[in-house]
Parts: sequence; C-alpha cells; structure tokens
Amino acid sequence: MSPTPRPTFNHVAISVPGELLGADGRDDLLRFFGEVFGFTEMPTMTKDGELLVLRVHSNEHFVYLHAAEDPMRCPPADHFGMSVESEAELDFMLERARKFQALDPRLEIEEKQTDDFKVLKLHSFYVRYRLPLKIEVQCFEWAAGVGADSLPEA
Repeated sequence: MSPTPRPTFNHVAISVPGELLGADGRDDLLRFFGEVFGFTEMPTMTKDGELLVLRVHSNEHFVYLHAAEDPMRCPPADHFGMSVESEAELDFMLERARKFQALDPRLEIEEKQTDDFKVLKLHSFYVRYRLPLKIEVQCFEWAAGVGADSLPEA
C-alpha cells in the first residue's frame, strides 16, 4: 500500500422521477446507455419504479439511478465526465450517439470541440438523454513529455 491512499471515482448517483424507472423509461435508458456507451443493467439491483443501476464495464463502476419525490434538478452546464483513450474512440462514440439521435430526437448532443491548453488538447462532446445531468466524453491529447501524472510547474 502506498503511504497516501489514491481514491478513484467509482460511481455517480442521480435521483430521478420514479416514472422514469418504470418499464418504458428503463427500456429507453438501457437502450441509450447500451448502444452509445456499452453500459449494461445490473438486473439483481433493478426495482421497478425505484432503482436502476447501470454497470460501466466493471462491477465497481456504475451509474446509480434512484427514484425520489424531489428528484435532481441542475443548471444546463452540470455534468459528469468520462474519458476514452483516443480521438478515434471519441469520434466512434459520437457517431453512435448521432445514430441513436436519428431514431430518438430526445437525445441532446453538443458537438465535438477541442480546447487547446498548450500542454493538452482536450477533445470532447456532450450528450444528455432523459437525465438531469449531461455526460461529457473526453480524450486527452498530451504534449510531448507531459501526461496525466505530470505536476504543473509553479
């Protein structure tokens, strides 16, 4: 064990209206998250109208959607982020989102953009589908000699 623990993010919990977690809403969410991100349902956790847990490629990474009388509401800029390894993967995922949107216009897409921070080019796009939070999908293009574990100079 290292001297200082290095915790990692493992889940996002979002409260939603109970009707979104009924059969039709769950079907919509499972279709979107499955087709665009490859997430799967953790069926032993599902409770009709109450709970849906989406497995994010590991049992230790998940999106936890739970019903609440006063569900989450948030400003348009609020989101959670995910990263992919390359710009090609980002483009592939964006194309899957566009295909999904062609069949279901409730999907909101903010098209790909690149922010250039000199030591990093951050490529990203946003999507929102039936949840209060958007999802930002990013890939990091680091300059030579710089990487995710580099410390900024003072």
